Amino acid sequence: MRPYCAKTYYIHVSGELSENSFDSLAQKYSTCPSKSRGGSLGSFSPGTMVKEFDDVVFSPDTKVGVVMGPVQTQFGYHLITVDKRSGGGDWY
Repeated sequence: MRPYCAKTYYIHVSGELSENSFDSLAQKYSTCPSKSRGGSLGSFSPGTMVKEFDDVVFSPDTKVGVVMGPVQTQFGYHLITVDKRSGGGDWY
């Protein structure tokens, strides 16, 4: 079995949101360096990000493609969407 892995996008927001694609919202509103990549954090395994991120990204209740949040971390508030997962078995 492969280790758990998830490809994730997120937006660290500090402003008003409107209905647009996740990429364009990230590019416009995010205060994170990932904004230039449409919020993409690439793929990562559990334990790579802060606990609050892992709790959402690797939760069986989080569906691929659904925007989750706001999620509060030590860095602020985030909107998160999981693009794909691999290696986790049947829990997602």
